[in-house]
Amino acid sequence: MPQGEEKRTIGYIVSTWPSLSQTFVLNEILALERLGVPIRIYSMKDPKDEPVHADVSQVKAKIVYLSWRRGWKFVVVANLRLAVGLPTRYLRILLEALGYHRWGIVRRFFQAAYLANMLRRDQVVHLHAHFATAPTLIAMFTHELLGIPYTFTAHARDIYVDTQAKLLRAQMQRAEAVITISEYNRRYLSTQLGLALNGRVRCVYNGLDLRQFEYCPLPASGGPLLLLSVGRLIEKKGFGNLLASARILRERGHNFKLEIIGNGPLRKSLEDQAKRAGLADVVSFLGAQPQEEVRLAFKRAAIFVLPCVIAFDGDRDGIPTVLLEAMAVGTPVVSTSVSGIPELINSGRNGLLVKPKDPRLLADAIEQLLASPQLRKDLSLAGRESIEERFAIDRNCRQLLSLFNYEDQREKALPLHVSQSQWISGELS
Repeated sequence: MPQGEEKRTIGYIVSTWPSLSQTFVLNEILALERLGVPIRIYSMKDPKDEPVHADVSQVKAKIVYLSWRRGWKFVVVANLRLAVGLPTRYLRILLEALGYHRWGIVRRFFQAAYLANMLRRDQVVHLHAHFATAPTLIAMFTHELLGIPYTFTAHARDIYVDTQAKLLRAQMQRAEAVITISEYNRRYLSTQLGLALNGRVRCVYNGLDLRQFEYCPLPASGGPLLLLSVGRLIEKKGFGNLLASARILRERGHNFKLEIIGNGPLRKSLEDQAKRAGLADVVSFLGAQPQEEVRLAFKRAAIFVLPCVIAFDGDRDGIPTVLLEAMAVGTPVVSTSVSGIPELINSGRNGLLVKPKDPRLLADAIEQLLASPQLRKDLSLAGRESIEERFAIDRNCRQLLSLFNYEDQREKALPLHVSQSQWISGELS
């Protein structure tokens, strides 16, 4: 490797680092580092007060926080320096940000200028943002200020609920590539927004490091079988339907336990629903758990259930990572035909799918698995095989690198990695 080439770094822009619910970002960064790619993480917000996955300690990347609370003085100074060094460009992009008539977008511009001021000294050759919201806004504005190329990964709520169509179009048109985590999303982004992007919208599935998800024999059938569900306690996860189906199964005389791992705004109402249904002795709400505890729960469970729905505001899942994890461990899965989930689960072959928002159909599917050890075994084996074939993280990250044009970027310095004198003189404005 030529001297200094180790500095050719990919910059990852994320909302919060670390984040308990975004294991896919952690998995991706660790996989890229295993492939020898230097990473630097730029976090918009300070960490939350929540459990942290043990795997976070394996990340080698330097973490830089762009939050106003942590460094508002640095943000102000960086913006002043950019306004002096690149006055025409700075003013043009600031006016663009103001044109969206949302203070939050202007704040992201100021954070982008802060990031741009740091990047002028670094050898970051590409920016990649997760979620087509604030992280991609920062990537886009930084691209406009410096010329550094960027890509972004769009997931679910960020494209169906949280982003203005006009803003999303701008982000997509300026990106080197637009990546999303399901063909369902890719079709939406390619057609619903009416953009001629020449195939730049690409599906790259989230993946798993299968070394961390050893395939396990099914748990012994003595005593009540354990049903498991994992996710934030929000509408789109469908936990209310899960509790309704548990009540139906109880009325049919089935002996089982249900554990729900996760936290969120619906926890109190879900606990109340379980009590009203007479399920207090059956259902356990375990709260948020780090990844290592979730892996142990998969091994205990006989069946994993995630009855996703499209929420009232249009929010929906992409392909939930917990479904991948359950299938990798060998836990038979039951879910719904929402969004990209049918791309993962071929119902009857490697899992079971039912229509969303139908607790009786959900109960019927769970009942099939409760009653048939052979079906559980068949789905377990096929589920693991599916993950190995299509969702191994190292292979999927090589797809990402090709979209980043990383090998090309390693051969050349960025055009706007410029000297201090050029910034001050305004040569590039």
